[in-house]
Amino acid sequence: MTLSTTPTPTRTPRIHRAWWVAAVAFVAILGAAGFRATPGVLITPLHEEFGWSTGTISLAVSINLVLYGMTAPFAAALMDRFGMRRVVSLALLLVAVGSGLTVIMTASWHLLLFWGVFIGLGTGSMALVFAATVTDRWFVRHRGLVTGILTAAGATGQLIFLPVLAQLAEGPGWRAASLTVAAAALAVVPFVWWLLRDHPEEVGTTALGAEADAVRTRPAAGNAAARALTVLRSAARTRAFWFLAGGFAICGMSTNGLVGTHFIPAAHDHGMAEPVAAGLLAIIGVFDIVGTVASGWLSDKINPKLLLGVYYGLRGLSLMLLPGLFAATTEPSMLIFIVFYGLDWVATVPPTVALCRRIYGQDGAVVFGWVFASHQVGAAIAAVGAGLTRDRLGAYDLAWYAAGALCLLAAGMSLAIRHARR
Repeated sequence: MTLSTTPTPTRTPRIHRAWWVAAVAFVAILGAAGFRATPGVLITPLHEEFGWSTGTISLAVSINLVLYGMTAPFAAALMDRFGMRRVVSLALLLVAVGSGLTVIMTASWHLLLFWGVFIGLGTGSMALVFAATVTDRWFVRHRGLVTGILTAAGATGQLIFLPVLAQLAEGPGWRAASLTVAAAALAVVPFVWWLLRDHPEEVGTTALGAEADAVRTRPAAGNAAARALTVLRSAARTRAFWFLAGGFAICGMSTNGLVGTHFIPAAHDHGMAEPVAAGLLAIIGVFDIVGTVASGWLSDKINPKLLLGVYYGLRGLSLMLLPGLFAATTEPSMLIFIVFYGLDWVATVPPTVALCRRIYGQDGAVVFGWVFASHQVGAAIAAVGAGLTRDRLGAYDLAWYAAGALCLLAAGMSLAIRHARR
């Protein structure tokens, strides 16, 4: 009697490794987002303890925002040269050090150094350029969707940390809030080092959706800073780059720089308790997750420049209505604004990343790094400008109206983008 044997089929993993890499990236971005949520919570406590003006504290925020953006293109090039795992691990350590050292500061220049420089460099080495690099290397299918999910990690971090930090600042004090952020950033480092991989070939696979014989990626040779500057020179010769950078600068003004930094003190001016205002920003974070993921999905299906035009236009109109919505209590009209603004908060990121990828090909992540730098420069201008407006005029109203008008300009620039796929 002969026995026939059937070959055992090779087991293939049910979940592609790209999803694990995306999950680790999500956690890393979420961990770094903790300190990004703190400026609005700490402005009033720092003013009360040290007597520093809103303009001085806003200057530290501006330095943070500028470095957060200007580091991005160089970080993208460094990730090409040395790998995401090393760059992101070091960045998280820098965030933890900067946040931890704030508890010993006694002078305003300490705030500029720890809060502005250290945290700006650390968070700038991750954030959105990290998300763009992960999706470029690990995904062919679902790129827009994953970009939206990773972008939403920042909002999730805000959602998790903001109410906690506000309660800590109100109770044990702002130092407890800073130490909490430092601990959270440190906790993420082992996961990044253990689970994050720079390229699919390191674990014997290809990017999700790529053909089996797809050309494998290789680390970029040469000086990372020189490559970042070379890509900038090339992109700067195109009109599309200036439209993208100009629109994203206005995006930064109207989100991180203005609402993210000054919404809580502005609400406090109208009698609202700071934990309540922080809770409203956290709600923005909830709906931002929905809006950003949906925007990523739409970016795979609709012309991204049309999406940008709609997002900026609606944002501008909503900001012009905001000064009339502030009150000591949370009115339904304010809740409607918070929900709407949350859906639109960083919905602009997936279509901007998609346009950079379509127009500039393999240099798309580095180009997006420069576009993101303009976002943070705009945020820095708005952060310090709104603070000075409050100091000089006693109210933020002019800042809200100006930001709304600029958003309408950004909508026009986005719709004017012309490009050919490389």
